[in-house]
Amino acid sequence: MRVGVVAIQGDYEKHLAALERSEIDGLDAREVRTPEELAQVDRVILPGGESTTVGLLLERYGLGDALKKAAGEGMPMWGTCMGMIVLAREVIGKPGQYTLGLLDAQVRRNAFGAQVHSFEDEVRMKGFDEPVLGVFIRAPVVEEVGPGVEELGRYDDKIVAIRQGNVVGTSFHPELTEDVRLHHWFARL
Repeated sequence: MRVGVVAIQGDYEKHLAALERSEIDGLDAREVRTPEELAQVDRVILPGGESTTVGLLLERYGLGDALKKAAGEGMPMWGTCMGMIVLAREVIGKPGQYTLGLLDAQVRRNAFGAQVHSFEDEVRMKGFDEPVLGVFIRAPVVEEVGPGVEELGRYDDKIVAIRQGNVVGTSFHPELTEDVRLHHWFARL
């Protein structure tokens, strides 16, 4: 199984390390920066980072269009924090921000506050017996979802994890913890 991590900005190295720690049989984790590299993987993670910058780079280098095409062909995708913002249909308060529109959801950036308000706490996730540790760093929340979107997790009565078909978004950073259960779950998606 070849898992790509979009590696144009943000904490992609932490996802690669988490995938390595997961010890999934036959896993080959790779950096993805171009449409050609995306075509060589079976699924892809869009990591945390700065959504405006990443949007511009995705558009400039054609990776955004390649991601849309791959999702349309059924490739599983998972966006964490900024990755969820980029996957969403709309960013509240940022009408011109580039998004892929792969999750029928409206998200709000920095919903828990600025960098100094970052925190860690348990998140109950659908399908998991025990909560996962969520690391929230300038994290977004989902304000509204369309009819085809499944809610996977909430924190403080805010939606922080969603799924639409093979596309998943989480507000938090599981790759910054030792818990690799979400990476295992994504590998089986």
